[in-house]
Amino acid sequence: MAKRSWTSIFTRSMTRSLATLQRSALRSALPATRRALKAVTPKVALVKPAVRGRTRAKAPGTPAAVKAGQWLPGVAIGPAGARRYRLYRPAGIRPGERVPLLVMLHGCGQDAKGFADSTRMNRIAAREGFLVLYPEQERLANAQGCWNWFDTRSGRAWGEVALIMAAIDQVCTLYPADRERVAVAGLSAGASMAALLVTRHPARFRALVMHSGVPPGSAHSTLSALGAMRGRRPAGALPAAPMTPAVDLPPLLVIHGGRDVVVAPGNGDSAAQLWAEAAGASAVAARTVQRGKRHPMTVTDFRLRGRTVVTQIGIAGLAHAWSGGAASEPYGDAKGPDASRMVWAFVARQFKS
Repeated sequence: MAKRSWTSIFTRSMTRSLATLQRSALRSALPATRRALKAVTPKVALVKPAVRGRTRAKAPGTPAAVKAGQWLPGVAIGPAGARRYRLYRPAGIRPGERVPLLVMLHGCGQDAKGFADSTRMNRIAAREGFLVLYPEQERLANAQGCWNWFDTRSGRAWGEVALIMAAIDQVCTLYPADRERVAVAGLSAGASMAALLVTRHPARFRALVMHSGVPPGSAHSTLSALGAMRGRRPAGALPAAPMTPAVDLPPLLVIHGGRDVVVAPGNGDSAAQLWAEAAGASAVAARTVQRGKRHPMTVTDFRLRGRTVVTQIGIAGLAHAWSGGAASEPYGDAKGPDASRMVWAFVARQFKS
């Protein structure tokens, strides 16, 4: 009998693990899928009435005052495997109505629930009436739960891009999401993946938000990613969308902390400059804004013929964390200006333009 190699054993183990993941994710997604297909407007409230002996649960990222809505499971499957996701659907969507979709990509060490809890984006979605999609990276794909935005040389990054797009397409098919009003935002590795997603499919998105991320084109491997995070590699050129006609990139919002020692603040500068140069936009005079006792921020707009192409926000007192995020969650800084509000305000403007 031929001796089995460690490589073959590892490959079979990974294959079995992925198959188990797919079966588990599909089982969790089936009830939600059946509900979506059974009725145009499911009448399932996320927060159930309290019963004797039980406490009432609430949606991640949703305060006690916001009790309506659904926190739905799902799974996207593609050539690169499978990824679970969570979808927040606010209450009050009328039959036949199509609402905006905001895709939120978490950072390393986070998952969908943790990112929702930290950003509290569901609270804004409940008030403003839009869907929030939280794709989730699997630890089988990255031990730290990071999106593999940097691994373009092997193609793994593009496989994850395809999986996120599959999740978006699935949500637009099963739920009342408007395909013409989709935006994406991310933190850290999620921000870098969001940028890669948009450069690959620019026509599918109306806005991009990078919070504490590395601009696309800066890395192609784990080693080069570490150098890029420390600000030691130039951004390079934006990756071109394959086999598609030239399409204008959607507007970009960059948020970055001046005390970030994980992803150097210069990456925020590089992302803004790279995007502005691709559009032919120029910077206007920066302005300083401070709300209450929160960290002050410096805001710079890059404009082209009166249209804002890039807005860059630098927050001097912010480290590597979601600005204004829940202090009880990792990578959240409650003292910063509310990034979630800024994200939605920026995205909503693009939907109206």
